[in-house]
Formats: sequence, C-alpha cells, structure tokens
Amino acid sequence: MASFLAKNIRNVALIGHSGEGKTTLAETILFNAQAIDRQGRTDDGNTTMDFDPEEISKKISISLATANCVYNGVKFNIIDVPGYFDFEGEMIQALSVADSAIIVTSASGTLTVGTEKALDYCIANKIPAMLFINGLDKENSSFENTVNAIREKYSKVAPVFIPELNGTKMVGYVSVVSGKHFVFGSHGKDGDEVPQELKAEYDRFRERVVEIAAESDDELMMKFFDGVQLTDEEVNYGICEGLIKGITIPVLGGSALTNKGVYNLMNIMCESLPDPSRKEAVAQDDKGATVELTADDNGPCVLRVFKTIADPFVGRLSLFKVVSGVLRSGMTLRNVNKDKEEKISTLYFLKGKKQEATEEIHAGDIGALAKLSDTTTGDTLCDTKLKVRLPQPAMPLPVLSMAVYAAKKGDEDKIFAGLNKLKDEDICFTVTKDPETNEMLLSGVGETQLDILCRKLKNKFSCEAVLKEPRVAYRETIKKSVEAEGKHKKQSGGAGQYGHCKVRFEPGAADGVFEFVDAVVGGAVPRQYIPAVEKGLREAATKGVLAGYPMVNLKCTLFDGSYHPVDSKEIAFIMAAALAYKDGCAKASPTILEPIYEMNIVVPSNFLGDIMGDINKRRGRILGTEMDGDKQIVTAEAPLGEIQKYATDLRSMTQGRGSYTLKFARYEEVPAQAIPKIIEDAKKFAEQ
Repeated sequence: MASFLAKNIRNVALIGHSGEGKTTLAETILFNAQAIDRQGRTDDGNTTMDFDPEEISKKISISLATANCVYNGVKFNIIDVPGYFDFEGEMIQALSVADSAIIVTSASGTLTVGTEKALDYCIANKIPAMLFINGLDKENSSFENTVNAIREKYSKVAPVFIPELNGTKMVGYVSVVSGKHFVFGSHGKDGDEVPQELKAEYDRFRERVVEIAAESDDELMMKFFDGVQLTDEEVNYGICEGLIKGITIPVLGGSALTNKGVYNLMNIMCESLPDPSRKEAVAQDDKGATVELTADDNGPCVLRVFKTIADPFVGRLSLFKVVSGVLRSGMTLRNVNKDKEEKISTLYFLKGKKQEATEEIHAGDIGALAKLSDTTTGDTLCDTKLKVRLPQPAMPLPVLSMAVYAAKKGDEDKIFAGLNKLKDEDICFTVTKDPETNEMLLSGVGETQLDILCRKLKNKFSCEAVLKEPRVAYRETIKKSVEAEGKHKKQSGGAGQYGHCKVRFEPGAADGVFEFVDAVVGGAVPRQYIPAVEKGLREAATKGVLAGYPMVNLKCTLFDGSYHPVDSKEIAFIMAAALAYKDGCAKASPTILEPIYEMNIVVPSNFLGDIMGDINKRRGRILGTEMDGDKQIVTAEAPLGEIQKYATDLRSMTQGRGSYTLKFARYEEVPAQAIPKIIEDAKKFAEQ
C-alpha cells in the first residue's frame, strides 16, 4: 500500500454505546472505499473488525481493531472500539492515537449511556467529535427527537443533516450547511432545493447551526451580532473550526446497515476532520522537560504503542502511531519505558486481521510491528539518540476481584501463564496473590471482562478457570485482659519434655499487631527459654481462636513459670506458650475485625438518593458529598465483605453511569450478629 503524508490521513475512532452499529459502520466505510469487496454482517460473524472467536461467538466487540482505506485521495485509519463498559480501557487507548472520534448512537429519541460517556470523555479531553445517528430506517426511529435529547445536556450539538423519509425508508437528506437536498441513487452532485415538507425543520436546524458556527470564531461572532447573514462557506468554516477546537459537535445520520448517508459521512470526514498535523503531542525527555512533537516527516522518529494483539501466526503484533518522523524497516529504536533497544523488522498496515506489508510508515499514520521482544501496550519507542516519553492516559482501575481456581487439578500453572499472556492484549486487569488468604485474585473492570478472560483461557490455552467470590481477609483480636498458663509435660521413658509459662494477654500491642514483654523475675523461666516462649506465642497468633484468622493488637506479658533442670527444652516452652495462648485468648472476649474501605463514588445527581440508601444497607457510612459539574462525588466507608460485587450493583443502579474507586482505610470490629456466619464459612473453607 502506498504511503501517505499526514495532511492526507484521518485517524478516526468509532465509539459509543454497545450495539449501536459501530462495527457495521466501519464495514460500510471500508466497502464504500473499495477496501473490501463484500460487506460483512455482525450477525453472520464475517465483519472485518470482529475477527476474534469470542467476538464472533458473542456478537460484540471486545477489543479495538483497526483497518485502513483510501477515499477521495484521503487515507482513513478507522479504529473500531468496543462499546461495552467493561472495555472502556480500549476506548481510552484508541483515543490516545485518534485525532477525532465519530460517536455512533441509535435513533431511539434518547441520550444513551454510552453516548453520554463518550461525549463526556471527548469534551473533557478536547477530542474533535461528530455524532452519527444510526438506524434512521428502523421502526419508531426519530432523528429530531434524538438530537433534542442529546442537546438537552450538550448545547454545542449542531445537526448539519436532515433525513428525508418515505414511511420508514430513508430516501435522501438535506445538508443544513449548504441548504441542498440530495436523493439516494441520484447522480447529481450539486443537489436541489429543499422540499417544502422539510422546509420548517430545515429552518429550525439552520438557525441553530448558524449560531453555533458563529460562536467558534470571533470574526463570525461580530458579523452574527451585527445582523449580517453568514454565507454557506462561513457557516461551514465555523462548524469545522468548532469541531477541531472540540467545542462544536456536528450531527449526521443514516443507516450503516443499508448504506444510507454513509457516503455523506465519508465526504465530511475528508473535508472537516483534522489531520494528525493539526495537534501537537506533548512528551517528556529524560530530564523531565516538556517536548512538543508534531506529525512531521523531518522530525525524530517517535512511536506510541497503543495496543498489542496475540496473532496465532505472526506472534505478538504491536499497534502503534508514528507521532513524529518516518519509520522504516531495519531501523533500531529505543523503548524508553523499558530502556531496551528494539530492532524493527517487517512493517504492516492492518485491515482487521489482514496484514499488508510496507517498507515505511510516515508521521501521523498507524501501523503494526511484529516480534518486538520487550515492548508492551503504552510504551514509547524513539530514535536511539533521543529519549522522550509520551504520557500514558489514565486507565480505568480494576474494581471487581474474583478468586481464580483451576477446574482441573494441576492446571494452575497453565492458567496463570495464560493470564500473563492475555495481559499483553488487555492491560485493564491484574492477577495478584492475597498474602492473607493465599488466594489468587483476578481483578477487572466488570463481570463480562472476567468472563471473557476465562473463555479465552479455555479456547486459547486449553485450561479451564473457575471464578469464586474471594475470601475476606478478616482478623481477630481480644477485648479484655486475662492471665493464663500453659504447661507442656511429656515423659516417654527416655528424655522428657517440660515447659511451663504464665502469660498475661491484653489488647494494645505497641505496633498494633504483636508485642511480647518479658516480666519474669527470680529466674522462674531461665533466660535461654524466654525466646522460645515468644516464638511459640508469635506462631500461635497467626491463627485466631474463633475462625483461624490472624490475631492482631495482642500484647503478651510473660510474668511467671517453672522449669525442670533436665527435661526443659525450647520445644517444650514453645508448646507451653501455644497452650497458654489458646486458653487465654478464648477467655479474653475474642472478636473478629473486618477490613473497611473508603469509597469515592461518582454518579449523576439524580441517583444520589439511591446510592446513599444502598450504602446504608451495606453497613456503610456516608462521609460527605460534593458537586463536580452535573455529577455528585460521594465519599463513604463500607466493609469489604458488603461491597465485593459493588461494581455490578453500581452499574445496575445508575444504568452504567456511575464509577468508583476503593482505598483501604482500617479494620473495625464486626457486629456480633455477623460473627457466627464468618466462623461457619471459615470452617467450611478449612474442610475443602
């Protein structure tokens, strides 16, 4: 494939709610540009972008995919992004290299959650974005109602398109900017006059579009306030400038499935979307100084790796954007993140899973590399004489943890090796070992993500994982001071064992965990055996007397005891200390402590009451609330045992609009009525 300069490249991410037709729109664009000779369908599992077996099986996108095509001399690099909330990290990675976004939404007459989240992200990060209202030829669809629903929250929405419908069939459209009417199938490129039945709608939309266009440019604003009629060229210029500045959101529409309005979208992509040279990338050098990089072929070669794909034939494929310079086969670049050099071998342009080899890739373009040994998603590769690092965008943090076990005994190593390889493709999950419960925890953004990971383990690595609710790392302590003694005496014909100690147990360890005090006088316990008593107590305290959880805040004072001049040994005093511990702690009002986590919950204001009521039901407490735009930030504390599946519950309560983060706060005493169940669960686990 021929190389393209930055001014003739459009890097576009297709984002939005799941099931709104992003993959179908990508397929139609590729078909119209003659990059593919047959238009696939998601239901048939034969689209260019959804090629992973799990995507074909579930009929949803689960990871971003790229494809390129050429239309009217302009190269489109299309990044198809999953719409499901569990894969939000894929959208963030895609938008880190895309120069603009097309937000695909249905003509349902509502503002869908995915559309809202996509718009919020693009506006917050000043990413030029257009809306494509899809499915206008479906029953009960409404372009105007959808525009109005979106405009209620986003005032900068500018509908530059009006569909013409014959019943439910879309037969043409009107350009609000040029005031021309176009009929599908007609070869007239200049269009004709607006039909009378669309005139009123056109006048309403035109007034709104002119006002938004004027707001994007000072000179146009002055003309608008002076009552001067803006020309079509000035309106178009104003809309394009507002789009590039991230303050105007043009709205188009059509039907990706029936290929209606898609050519119009492609023309506007060529004319209005920014090329890579319009925006500078900000990097840092090895001294922390800011370096601005432009999509210039004459600059130093710098790449951003934004995705890794495990290809069964080529191996690992690293998808990247050339931020600056020209990348050629045979070059050696430095991975700044890993401080390792990488030899560049074959370069590819991707079209879904199809790889097209090339010798060079110019600034602003997107390509793929195979067989990079040390490079992973998010890394920066640059000229060996230069050390600059591009910042990694903030990714969603894992909030849902499940304990992962092997369905078949002996497959544990295969499961964790497989998860380690899957980590190349999805950086939004972690695998950690809980040091207190000894469980391996698989943590992700949501249940669907974890389910997909387990399916991939089975299909790619032939090992089946079972997910269970993780054990809570409870702890035990005592609430009052008691004295107890332990005596270990063993006589078996030969050398005997004798150890006897008296210990005071009380809450209040100096370090909050364990404190040993030697208060023996008169040599009741010889000096050489006192460390053995401490060792016995420390070992015993790793298991509490109620449910076997570690004992904390325990102060042990050895104040008396006895010994035998022949039979006393270290092991005897270790055993005696353990007996004293078991007897004393059982009488010292033992109780169980549970971990309390601080939660920062971000939700739309209208869900505040539901969230606060739900936290109270979980034995939590609200610490405070504050406004952030149209969102409420709720600070709360709750026991971990009550919020282990809060990610799923919050999504259900807020229709996917809520998010939260967790941070460990402290341990607190469990209510008395909850202790029997914790003890019962601990016994069941021990019997497994």
